[in-house]
Amino acid sequence: MNPRASTSPALVEFVILIALIISLVALSIDAMLPALPHIAADLGVTRINDSQYVITVFFAGMGIGQIFFGPLSDSIGRRPAILSGLLLFAAGCLLSILAVDFTQMLLGRFLQGLGASGPRIVSIALVRDCFKGREMARVMSFVMTVFILVPVFAPAVGQGILLIADWRLIFVMFLGLIVAVGFWFWQRQPETLTRDKRIAFSVAQLIHDTRGILRLRAAFGYTLAMGLVFGAFIGYLSSSQQIFQVQYQLQDLFPLYFGILAAAIGCASLVNARLVMRFGMRRLSRIALSAICLLSFPFFLLALVFDGHPNLYLLMLYLLIVFFCFGVLFGNLNAMAMEPLGNIAGLGSAVVGSISTLISVVFGVIVANAYDNTVLPLVLGFAVLGLIALLVMRWTEAGLAPEI
Repeated sequence: MNPRASTSPALVEFVILIALIISLVALSIDAMLPALPHIAADLGVTRINDSQYVITVFFAGMGIGQIFFGPLSDSIGRRPAILSGLLLFAAGCLLSILAVDFTQMLLGRFLQGLGASGPRIVSIALVRDCFKGREMARVMSFVMTVFILVPVFAPAVGQGILLIADWRLIFVMFLGLIVAVGFWFWQRQPETLTRDKRIAFSVAQLIHDTRGILRLRAAFGYTLAMGLVFGAFIGYLSSSQQIFQVQYQLQDLFPLYFGILAAAIGCASLVNARLVMRFGMRRLSRIALSAICLLSFPFFLLALVFDGHPNLYLLMLYLLIVFFCFGVLFGNLNAMAMEPLGNIAGLGSAVVGSISTLISVVFGVIVANAYDNTVLPLVLGFAVLGLIALLVMRWTEAGLAPEI
């Protein structure tokens, strides 16, 4: 049975629907950024960097949840797994809405991360069911292009809500979106994993298959590289509110600057969708990582000259280029890690997503918690993690056949 049957939504609708489902992650993070100081003040947070855990705890839940939702989708199908994740996410929203202290807030955020991991990872497996190779990378780039509209506008939405209501209304908005997107998905997207291809869930088999995936040089290497790259990005997400609103005193202009940088990732994803068919995923990824390293180390020295507080427009120019490179990397690294895992796309997505996310949380926390009212920890994080990712990618490709 062809998963792209005539009853499936057209490509444009498919891309938009998958992008919105995956966008739960971006919305759950970026709309919260302007609210971090409000949450900290309301729930009694005394150490300012601790407010970053509202972001990183969400990623931790997502990393853990993916390892379960992937095999679950291989067993019961993509649709039930995605809908179950949406319900779990809704429960986390309710817990956060009713939070009376910071611990309860973090528990709610962790639960939201667990729930969001289902739609996030299973949607990629659903795409892998329908497309392969460079075509998958192309579709994922289109998904990323639609997806990136969320972080462009999400902080402004969050800040707009804060102008008229309490930060808890942001979670009410999440809840309403879950209902709308979940209903759309339930009505329009058919199951892409036929019953004859489903795998009965077994813990022993899960461990066995996970080991098998980790032994694949391409899957493991690109997953590690993706974790390093995304770790640098999480470091930025967690500290961006402090950098722009506090250090550079942009206040209400924070969503504008954040959105401009997010748009750079979206533009890169669109450009990548065109270039990947001509130049290939590996070459474009190597160029992007090299550019991050060659730019970040000199900019770190420049930032040192300015005591960690370079001119805002110089910083924006630097970040625009780095984030354009991120836009090239995100879709390609994920597609390359998934390419050899077509027969176990659900579990493959789970392992790739879980390991890369947990790696990124560790490095993201290190980079973000090092924030000291300067951009030095962030820039150094981009430089060092980018260099390590480039070395990991070269090691990975040393054992692979040339890309066709």
